[in-house]
Amino acid sequence: MRSGSEEPVPLHEEFIYCCGAATHVLKCGPWKDLSKDESKNLPRLLFMIIPGNPGLAGYYRTFIQALYCGLNQQYPVWVVSHAGHCKPPSGMEMIEDTDIKELEDVFGLSGQVEHKLNFLKKNVSKDIKLVLIAHSIGCYITLEMMKRASELQVLRSVLLFPTIERMAQSPQGKLMTPLLCKLRYALYMPVYLLSFLPEGVKASLVRFALRGMKTCDESSITTSVNLFSVDCIANILYMASQEMMKVVERDSTTIKQNLKKLIFYYGTGDSWCPQHYYDEIKMDFPDGDIRLCEKGLRHAFVLDASKEMAAMITDWLQDDLTKL
Repeated sequence: MRSGSEEPVPLHEEFIYCCGAATHVLKCGPWKDLSKDESKNLPRLLFMIIPGNPGLAGYYRTFIQALYCGLNQQYPVWVVSHAGHCKPPSGMEMIEDTDIKELEDVFGLSGQVEHKLNFLKKNVSKDIKLVLIAHSIGCYITLEMMKRASELQVLRSVLLFPTIERMAQSPQGKLMTPLLCKLRYALYMPVYLLSFLPEGVKASLVRFALRGMKTCDESSITTSVNLFSVDCIANILYMASQEMMKVVERDSTTIKQNLKKLIFYYGTGDSWCPQHYYDEIKMDFPDGDIRLCEKGLRHAFVLDASKEMAAMITDWLQDDLTKL
């Protein structure tokens, strides 16, 4: 498998309502509809990306393009934003204008799990196998999806920098928990004021904030401009506050039941899931495919290492794909 291509990569973008919430979907490849209505030409496999937080699909644009090319353009690669994390286009509200409320708390952590399951149910044929590639809190969501919907045809789940336990006790969690759980409303006013700045000035502020990086993905800069929206920030911080409170004990039962389908990838200097979390899960599941990063990649790999990560994943999955 090749890790890149100079050919133009087909990329389809859409904003939809899923569970009544604005949702941004990026689809790499010529397949735009994987529902049962197109059963004649359906691929056998879908690669679906479950984001971290902020759960903006745009952060994964370069990643899904590199992954699609690395897979020889044989399979669709989609990324679905978290509910309410994207800034909807003009004319589209954050919440669908309807009397029917599909989920009580779609912007919460449990609601985001149901949001992804609902997306699959409505947009992907049951006959299509899945490779779920999850990042950060997306790994917790993925394990919950596998727990709640055991009928999903998951070939593999790749869990990157997995925040699946003791988030509030992690070094970053200890710093952020008071802010997220008690002071997050104080952040709304400065974001509101900054939202009136011209788009070019917002982009310049993002570049300044990321100035310490040697190379930064341009799509990450344009995507980060969404963070100047009060509605987006409110939903992002609300979900994050729930992560601190709800992601406590590792779900070892679900991991044990699906161990042969799981690949874990931990960072060496990750302040959200420190290395001793890796040491402990490796000890508890000695037969699991649990890896420690040897490349020094940051937790937010999408900022500067999307192509490198995509190349590694295609390499890990070669044996699985040849058996299809």
